[in-house]
Amino acid sequence: MSRPQSGRRPAPAATETPAAAPGSVLVGLIGAGIRESRSPRLHEREGDAQGIRYVYKLIDLDVLGLGVEALPGLLTAAERLGFAGLNVTHPCKQAVIAHLDALDDDASALQAVNTVVLRDGRRIGHNTDWSGFAESFRRELADAGRGRVALFGAGGAGAAVAYALLTLGAGELAVVDTDRRRAEALAEALSARFGAGRVVARTDADGAIAGADGVVNATPCGMAKYPGMAFPARLLRPDLWVAEIVYFPLETELLGRARACGCRTMSGAGMAVFQAVEAFRLFTGRAADPERMLRHFAEM
Repeated sequence: MSRPQSGRRPAPAATETPAAAPGSVLVGLIGAGIRESRSPRLHEREGDAQGIRYVYKLIDLDVLGLGVEALPGLLTAAERLGFAGLNVTHPCKQAVIAHLDALDDDASALQAVNTVVLRDGRRIGHNTDWSGFAESFRRELADAGRGRVALFGAGGAGAAVAYALLTLGAGELAVVDTDRRRAEALAEALSARFGAGRVVARTDADGAIAGADGVVNATPCGMAKYPGMAFPARLLRPDLWVAEIVYFPLETELLGRARACGCRTMSGAGMAVFQAVEAFRLFTGRAADPERMLRHFAEM
């Protein structure tokens, strides 16, 4: 099978209809520092509820002593072992693209992938993060102001969140990232799609948050492996809403400090569940029950 050369971007795939679920499904998650991930139990319990023999494996780069350069070998191994697909998370959501055959429209627009379907000798990249965040936001912060939003993180997760926020009607998005060029590239790409001036790259947290209606953390800050916050807590104020994408741990320092300040908050739980709902469908060909998966997540 011919793969794109490193650095090239595959063309978008045609709309894909997932295959009917077989009697058993083997999938996994590739990422760094993911030992506390709830994805295995979340997917497997939904599989059990639907009578599918569902096995979900963690492929933790930290545990294996590997980096993103191991992606080609890991993808090949997954294919040979009969995996139906893989979820990918930090730091692989953009790096994996060079090793895929095609992308769906959302993944192509975002240049970020969190779900890879392995079928018929092809690797198809999808992005279910953006729709997962959007659904969580609709349920928890539907009436929140979106005139101006500060977004921390311009990586794969940040791109998905930015896409979701703009789709939900955010007027202006200020993107802050430690890599200024990455923030500028994301701002340029999204402004081309959603309109000039809708997205701006910022280097200073103070300027990004000043006058904002809400703040989203789309960086790894707050994860068990990366404790802390992406910006100083002094910038929080009661009239802000604060959203988090990190869900292990579910209670991050950002959420704790934001609630203590009087902010409305949204944890990363909803995004984690709703992206998994769509990933489950892509892997199995069966619709997942979102309410049941929310209950399962809460029980964990």
